[in-house]
Amino acid sequence: MHVNRARRARIRPAAAFSGLAVTALLGTALATAPSVSASPVDPDRAQVAAPGCSAAYRIEQTLDGGTTWRMCWHYNTLSGLVLDDVSYQPKSEPKPIRVLTSARLAQVHVPYDDGEAEYDDITGTDFGQALQNLRPAECPGGTIKTVKVPDRGDVKGLCATTRARGHAYRLNDDESTGGSGKLFSAQGKDLLVYTVNKASWYEYITEWRFSSDGTITSNVGATGSLSPYDYDGTDGRGWPIGKGASAYAESHSHNVFWRLDFGLDGSNKSKVEQYDSTVTAPRGNGVPTTKTTRTPVTKELAGDVKNLRWWRVVSTAGKNKDGHPRSYEFVPGRSTTFPGRSFTKHDVYFTEYKKCEQYASDNPAANCGGTSVDKWVGGQTLTHPITWVNVGFHHIARDEDQQPMPVHWQGFSVAPRDVTAMSPLTPADLADQNGVPRNGS
Repeated sequence: MHVNRARRARIRPAAAFSGLAVTALLGTALATAPSVSASPVDPDRAQVAAPGCSAAYRIEQTLDGGTTWRMCWHYNTLSGLVLDDVSYQPKSEPKPIRVLTSARLAQVHVPYDDGEAEYDDITGTDFGQALQNLRPAECPGGTIKTVKVPDRGDVKGLCATTRARGHAYRLNDDESTGGSGKLFSAQGKDLLVYTVNKASWYEYITEWRFSSDGTITSNVGATGSLSPYDYDGTDGRGWPIGKGASAYAESHSHNVFWRLDFGLDGSNKSKVEQYDSTVTAPRGNGVPTTKTTRTPVTKELAGDVKNLRWWRVVSTAGKNKDGHPRSYEFVPGRSTTFPGRSFTKHDVYFTEYKKCEQYASDNPAANCGGTSVDKWVGGQTLTHPITWVNVGFHHIARDEDQQPMPVHWQGFSVAPRDVTAMSPLTPADLADQNGVPRNGS
């Protein structure tokens, strides 16, 4: 049974819970509710090449430049949308390249500044059950898929569409520098997959973007309403949002966790590497120098984002046409680290796969060596690494947050590093310039 670590209860109007059982409202019936998918699969186990699912649970989209993304999806009554068997196929590749075995939310932890309330919105509320129906206008140019939610029935709740992102690239190949004199420029589109789930007064937009250059971006957008039951922050921990000083919205944090199981080139036996760069001040009239060091991450790690630091997950099963191992690099988004709990103190965790380790906090499985991700970093050797990403946002409300509340986003990207020998969008006229100077010498 999941309970909120709170004295202030999450409350919403009864109409917002239409069709839900009372036990689901309290989060007490969710721990054992089955996932819905095309077939009874374990989302954390390496699986056959996508699309290994029926048409209803398949998403496939070819984008600008000929890049095709393929994936399966299923729905989990706690975490909501789960993406499975995600593969990427640039026009130059003869077959799809597996990137992820599974990807999903692993927690939305919401502690209030006054210490009166603390919520685990994924495992402690009706997040998964409260999937919202989407109207056609919310999915412009796309398809709204029907999701079968236990105790709810069919919900038109999954949008798959494309969205313009601006320039994919631009190169003025100037003749004065030995170029062809041509302008190479293209506008790009992303495949956008998203759902909307309610957790009390908040509505969370869980968004995945897949770009034609191979980048995957995940964002969670919080919108909906500020809870009117929290207009009591007159202790210096709130912000006035009504006339004068009549209503102070209590400040709070949103600590969002994602769980990624990479399956690069169809294998879950990936490697993890950390890179740190050190800049040395110039001597005399010289210039600064920079040295970058690679550190293999061979054992479980709780990592912190720092200036000039990054991580990548490296394939052990495949290389690109240049003979370089394929990998994906983490590109963290803006984050406000919440130091109040041990599991929110770090930005990224790499743990060895264990089936019971599913949620970053309030993990429902018994006998799992602790209920939060920080307890699972015990020095075990990494052979099948699971990646946990934590991005925090400290929400100090403002007048503009009502009503409804504009979306505030938090998220991260994983970018391809050596997945292909050249850019997957390289124009044919430039295809001979792989590692070759422009003049061919």
